[in-house]
Parts: sequence; structure tokens; C-alpha cells
Amino acid sequence: MRFYPMFFTAVFSRMDPERAHRIGFLGIRTARAVRLSAALRARTRPDPALQVSALGLRFPSPFGLAAGFDKGAEGIGALTDLGFGHVEIGTVTAQAQPGNPRPRLFRLVGDRAVVNRMGFNNDGAAAVAPRLAQARRALEADHRGRARPVVGVNIGKTKAVPLEHAVDDYRQSARALAPLADYLVVNVSSPNTPGLRQLQEIESLRPLLRAVGSTADEAADRHVPLLVKIAPDLSDEDVLAVADLALDLGLDGIVATNTTIARDGLGLVAEPSEVEALGAGGLSGAPLRRRSLEVLRVLRERAGDRLVLVSVGGVTTAEDVQQRLDAGATLVQGYTGFLYEGPFWADRINRGLARARRARHR
Repeated sequence: MRFYPMFFTAVFSRMDPERAHRIGFLGIRTARAVRLSAALRARTRPDPALQVSALGLRFPSPFGLAAGFDKGAEGIGALTDLGFGHVEIGTVTAQAQPGNPRPRLFRLVGDRAVVNRMGFNNDGAAAVAPRLAQARRALEADHRGRARPVVGVNIGKTKAVPLEHAVDDYRQSARALAPLADYLVVNVSSPNTPGLRQLQEIESLRPLLRAVGSTADEAADRHVPLLVKIAPDLSDEDVLAVADLALDLGLDGIVATNTTIARDGLGLVAEPSEVEALGAGGLSGAPLRRRSLEVLRVLRERAGDRLVLVSVGGVTTAEDVQQRLDAGATLVQGYTGFLYEGPFWADRINRGLARARRARHR
């Protein structure tokens, strides 16, 4: 019997979601601080058969943690101890900002979903950079001789910066963080920063990605793999346009998808009035599964194997992850499932993937 679902029902489900997140994340970090990490790593280390080569990197597992959980590079080592093959930190902006007013994070437990309007609350690129550097050094020391977990950095636009100055704002973050990132993701798809999604339009996206890519490589003195994160609310035609742009620019990949402003797929438990009362924000979790998978298939059909596709949205089980891999994803990420499934979620998914691979090769 798993302990976490009972704990969630008894404790976390009765608590403000943002407070529960802080307490849960503190518990994960504390486990590493009291030197439980070596024993935990030995238990949760992904099967070597799960290793994936992508973006010029070696990932211990195709399954990783999406941006949003660790916004400020405060617990990378502790999170990778749980079995995630990669952790994407952020979203980080060039300037520190508090995000949107609280409450701004809401659960729909029966629908296994979350609505958030966090608004890129973070400490800013200059404050995050030294934490990121320290975390990278620790990972390299902890995983000598083995594939270490990969660290991605997700960057977004500072809310106070006008859209016409967005390129310079993203470049500032890239200068500070690209030298410390295994890969970099340009987030233009959060629904919680006014005007941000306008940057997904091709005429805006092209100069932005070109500028961030050149700035990142120059700052790091190497090629930093660059991806763009897109919304599930794009039409298929617009998804194809982004794929074509990525191929034209020589981008390394696409992360698909971010949260959705739609409320389709809800209704297992939540009443329409309850959903409406939550207000604006991005919906994540199980209701996003169908559209996220559709976008993945559209991208893979267009791009073939020329882009690394990172699929995220509605992933809960090892079967969900394998379905994304079979549909053409190179890597898969989760986030909302972590809130509902608990700290050993990644380990269970890795073990399930390993069992499925052994079964396929019998």
C-alpha cells in the first residue's frame, strides 16, 4: 500500500496548494541535506537500459521534471535523487518578480488537474545563476563515471518589460544562464504573462529565437541546445508553422506543450461553477493529455527525426510515458502528476518503463 495518497488526502489536500508545494519541496531538499541522498540515489537510479542520447547529451532516463516545480534552482540535486532523468528549472526571467497576486494555484483533485496563474514568480537570472552553478558541480561529483541527470533552463519575459523590448530581456537571461545550462528553453507560451503568447507568432518568434540562440552560444563559448516551448492552444496550422520555423533556424527541438487556457476535458468531478470560480490561468494535468498527444503527433509527422520533441501534458503513468515515446517523443516531462503521485513517482515510472522494455525484447 502506498503511503503518499493517504497523506495527500489527509494533509496536503486540506492545505493551500502553494503552501503545500513549499512544504513538500522543503521536505525533498531536507532529505538530501541530512545525507539520505546516496542511499536514495542507489534505490532510484534508472535502469541503464533507459538511457537516451539527445541534444548531444546522455539522459539517464527519458522521463524528466518539467519547468515550474523548481523555479529557482533550489533543489536540483534533491529532485534528481528521486529518479528524474532531467530537471528543467524555471521559468526564470531577467529581472526578479513576485508573480501574480495570491491565491494563484488551484487543485481540481477529482480531475487530476491544476489551474495556475503564477506569473513567472522567480528571483531573476542573476540570483539563480550561482545556485545553478553549484547544483551542476554537485551533480558532476555525485555521478562520476555514470550518466548524470541533465539540467535544462527555461527562460521567459519579465512582466514589466514591453513586448517591443522582449528580445533584449530574453538575451539578458541567456547571457547569465546559458553557460550553466545543458539546454535552454524559450518559453513564449505561458498564459499568465500579458501579451507573452503573441511572441509565438512567427514574425515575432523568428528574431527572438535567432537572437537568444546566438547570445547563448556566445556566452557559453559552445553550442547550447535551444528549444522553444509552445502552447496546446495553437491550431494545427500554427503548430506546423512553428515546426517549419524551428527547422529553418536549425533549432534543436520543441517542448510541447505548456498549460492550456481551455477547460475541455474537465468534469469528472468538478462542477462547471467550481471551474468558473477559479478564474483565469493555465490548466495542466490529465485533461491536457489528449491535446498534448495530438500536438506531438503533428510535430513528429512534420519534422521526422530532425527535431528533438519533448512531450509534456497529462502524463501520469509509465504507460503514458511509453505512449508518448511510441508517438515520436524523444523525451517526456511531467509536473502535475508529481503533486498527486508523490516523491517516488519518477522511480515508479522508470521501473515501469524498464519492465515494458524487457517484455518487448523477450
